[in-house]
Amino acid sequence: MESEHRHKLRPEEEKKDLIRRLNRIEGQIRGIRRMVEEDGYCTDILTQVSAATAALNSFNKELLACHIRTCVVQDIQEGREETIDDLLCTLQKLMK
Repeated sequence: MESEHRHKLRPEEEKKDLIRRLNRIEGQIRGIRRMVEEDGYCTDILTQVSAATAALNSFNKELLACHIRTCVVQDIQEGREETIDDLLCTLQKLMK
């Protein structure tokens, strides 16, 4: 399956939530860059990087849950069993 050719029409509330999370993460990354530019103390920067990493992990969990509840269930109901292999491959990438 080539993911670059697939699309998902998301409910507006789901899309807003995901974008809100990404905006927060983007702000955290800008803050980290500013700390580096302003010669922030290493452990302070590392703490902020850890927080951004946790936010990205949380984003991944939420998106994965939405994917399983919608795309995967729908594909299986429509007989597209290859979706299970695609999901397993995605999970392996996420667990590196």
